[in-house]
Amino acid sequence: MTSTHRILPFVVAMAAVVAASNFLVQYPFAHFGLGEILTWGAFTYPVAFLVNDLTNRRFGPRAARKVVLAGFVIAVVLSVWLATPRIAFASGTAFLAAQLLDASIFDRLRGNAWWQAPFISTLIGSVLDTVLFFGLAFSAAFSGIDAVFGMEDGSLAFPVAFLGGEVPLWVSLAIGDFCVKILIGLAMLVPYGALLSVLRPEPYAASR
Repeated sequence: MTSTHRILPFVVAMAAVVAASNFLVQYPFAHFGLGEILTWGAFTYPVAFLVNDLTNRRFGPRAARKVVLAGFVIAVVLSVWLATPRIAFASGTAFLAAQLLDASIFDRLRGNAWWQAPFISTLIGSVLDTVLFFGLAFSAAFSGIDAVFGMEDGSLAFPVAFLGGEVPLWVSLAIGDFCVKILIGLAMLVPYGALLSVLRPEPYAASR
């Protein structure tokens, strides 16, 4: 059993990444004409998968799930303060589902080539996270969440041009964010690979 104090740095890192991402996702990346397909949150959130995978490699999937759950609670509380209740709810739901899926896939693939477990788990986790987060946070179908908290409708459902057609803004943002998440996920393989010799798996850590 991994003691809480040993995974505390990973919990703090996870909470910080998610809280920062929930704040930054409210701001479009208004450069190079990408304001309608990208937010600043796309650049920070993929680090959560790196934290998850490093925890999993060092301490095993049980410890990774602890980091996800602890980071989830702290991040949701901070996100209500830094963002809105709806974004906090959407983030919490997407975060739990995607990160727990990431931990499970990583554990199954940990015996393969060193890059496969972190990249494939991040790729699949990012798909689930993007669909859940942007759908809940900005689709008109879930505007009732804002109403419950007595807030103005925060949906981003108005149409924007996209690849010669039109889609709701939240769909455009979701696609743009997903593409950047994958690029950042690929970049995160560099620090992951660099830390392999430092964060060696503990005995019996895998599949616990």
